[in-house]
Amino acid sequence: MSKRLSRYIGINVFTAIMVALIAIIGLDLVAGIIDQMGDIKGNYRFTDVLIYVATKLPSTIYEYIPLASLIGCLVGLGMLATNSEVVVMRASGISLIRIVFMVFKPVVIFVLIAALIGEYFSPYLDQLADSRRDYLRKGESALDSTSGFWAREGSEFIHFNAVFPGGVLFGVTRYKLDDKRQLEEASFSSRATFNKTEGFWVEENVSSTLFVEQQTYTRKWVTREWKTELTPEVLTLNILPADALSAGALSDHIEYLDERKADAAKYRLAFWEKVFQPLSILGLVLVGIAFVFGPLRQATVGYRVFIGVLFGISFKLISDILGPLSIVFEMPPMLAILAPILVCFAIGLVLLRRAG
Repeated sequence: MSKRLSRYIGINVFTAIMVALIAIIGLDLVAGIIDQMGDIKGNYRFTDVLIYVATKLPSTIYEYIPLASLIGCLVGLGMLATNSEVVVMRASGISLIRIVFMVFKPVVIFVLIAALIGEYFSPYLDQLADSRRDYLRKGESALDSTSGFWAREGSEFIHFNAVFPGGVLFGVTRYKLDDKRQLEEASFSSRATFNKTEGFWVEENVSSTLFVEQQTYTRKWVTREWKTELTPEVLTLNILPADALSAGALSDHIEYLDERKADAAKYRLAFWEKVFQPLSILGLVLVGIAFVFGPLRQATVGYRVFIGVLFGISFKLISDILGPLSIVFEMPPMLAILAPILVCFAIGLVLLRRAG
C-alpha cells in the first residue's frame, strides 16, 4: 500500500513539474527567438536563430528547474489536497513527514538532471552556440571589434571572431607591440586549431605585416605554429560567464587564481551557486509542500501557480542581490548563497509544524 501511494504521489508531482517546466521553457524560447531577431545579419539567418536557441536549451532547463519544481509541487500536491485525497491519506495514518519524503522522490530526479546538465552539457553547448553565431555573423574575415573575444599575452593583443569548443578558432588577429608600446607586427589567420599532442596552435592562411621604422613588410604562410599559454581550456574560462562554467572547471580556476593571488570572488560565488543548487530546489519544494498543507490548502490552481511564480522569482532576486553584495562587502560567497536557502527551509518547517 505504501509503495503504491508513494508511486501515485510521485507520478502526480513529476507530471506537474514536467508540465510547468515545458510551459516556462516554451515562453523563454519564444522570448529568446524574439531577442535574437535583431542579430540577424550576414550568414546568420532565422533558421540559425532557431538552432542557437535550441542549442541553449539545456542551460534554459538548468535555470528553470528550481522554479518549475516549486510550481509543480504546488499544483501536483495541491490537486490532491483539493480532491481531499491528502485528507484521506492523513486519516489513514500516513504522517506528514512521510508525505514530504514521497514528494521529494520525484524532485530528486530533477535535481540529478540539473546537476548533469550544469556539469557536462550546458558549458559545452553554450560555447558552441555563441561561437557558431559569431562565426556566421563574421566568419573568417578580419577583425570586428563589436563581436568576438579579446585576450592579452605579454606584449601581444589577440582578437578571435569565434572560439569553438575543442580547440578551433576562427578569425585570429594578433597585434604585437615593442618595448615603446608601438605596433611591431600585425597578423591575421583565418583559422587556428590546437595540437593537443604538441601543445601549440596551428594557424592557417596567415598574413603578417611587420612595421620597421617607416617601412612595412608583408609575409604569408599556409600554416604557422603559434606557441602560447592560451589553451582551449583557458579560452573557455575567459569567454564564458562564470555562472555558465561547470563546478569542476570553476574549482580548478579558483585554485589557479588563488595560487597567483588574483581575485577569484566571482568564480567562487558561481561555484557555490552550482554546489548549493540541489539544496535550493529542495528548499523551494519544501515551501511548496508547506503552502499546500497550510495557507493554500483550499486555493485554486491558478492562485497556487501565481504564488509559486511570485515566491520563486523573489527567491531568485534575493539570491542575485546577495551574491554581488557579498563580493562588494567582502563576505563569504557561500553564506550569501546559503542564506536564502536556509530561510526557505525555515519557512517550510515552521508552516509544516503548524499544519501537523
